[in-house]
Amino acid sequence: MALLEIEDLTVEFRTASGLFRAVDGVSLSVDAGEILAIVGESGSGKSVAMLAVMGLLPWSAKVSARRLVFDGNDIAHLSARERRRIVGKDMAMIFQEPMSSLNPCFTVGFQIGETLKAHLGLSRSERRARSIELLAAVGIPDPERRLSAFPHQLSGGMSQRVMIAIAIACQPKLIIADEPTTALDVTIQAQILELLIALQRETGMGLVLITHDMGVVAETAQRVSVHYAGQKVEEQAVRDLFADPHHPYTAALLAALPERSTGRHLPSIPGVVPGQFDRPPACLFEPRCRFATARCRDKAPPRQGALAGFALCHYPLTHGRPIGHPNPAGREVAA
Repeated sequence: MALLEIEDLTVEFRTASGLFRAVDGVSLSVDAGEILAIVGESGSGKSVAMLAVMGLLPWSAKVSARRLVFDGNDIAHLSARERRRIVGKDMAMIFQEPMSSLNPCFTVGFQIGETLKAHLGLSRSERRARSIELLAAVGIPDPERRLSAFPHQLSGGMSQRVMIAIAIACQPKLIIADEPTTALDVTIQAQILELLIALQRETGMGLVLITHDMGVVAETAQRVSVHYAGQKVEEQAVRDLFADPHHPYTAALLAALPERSTGRHLPSIPGVVPGQFDRPPACLFEPRCRFATARCRDKAPPRQGALAGFALCHYPLTHGRPIGHPNPAGREVAA
């Protein structure tokens, strides 16, 4: 049994103009000890899907799922109290902006200790000793002195290490890392990623890595789920995906990597991810896809759940050529 199982997850937000579907029928799973990467442009619903799993969305969100199971618990139907026993202890999240995710009014030591007190019931002396141990584990020098520091006294890299320390405080079975290297310089990004991977291997926990950096995916994950406009459009083992992407969107993402460019100009994907008022009626990628036909404009591609190797496309690619397409060369798409 998978550690985390998500089937047909949908998240809609109530707005003044009606419901906006930010996550549309997403299915995926994560095994213990596995690193799953979720990739896609901004606006693809990656973070919203995982915040729904954590139960951290605002009141305006309407969440539904056919199946939402973590470690054998049906978390979709747990009470708020029962869910709080899991979130932060067995399932933790590292947020995208470390400088704004830490509470500026409390010290580092207090914020780590709060998690330890709530979930493990440790005494004050035990919390202090464990907090020092955690800060040392995430590579913060002079951890005892740093306990009394406030977030504004830390650099971005230090703040992210504190966030990781809080996430691993109760030895969780699953960590969700939402763009954990955003706003950090390249050297610190590499250090944070190395730290996360080392902790994951040491503890055997599952890790969901939300990112838009395909280079990070190639170096860290075993499996990758590609999302677009709230939908999962492809899922494969990392090596297979880089060698033979099946969805045109995935192929376009990989073609935009600098190391894959063969011309003077870096390829890009024309257009933008559709929002609330410009969503295509059938295939959501159709306006930006060079292989789109009238069929793509009139009929949504069939969903195939969480099956590995699938592509949400009428004409899935194989070695760069669309299967069953009337014009295998495709068409030019206006920017």
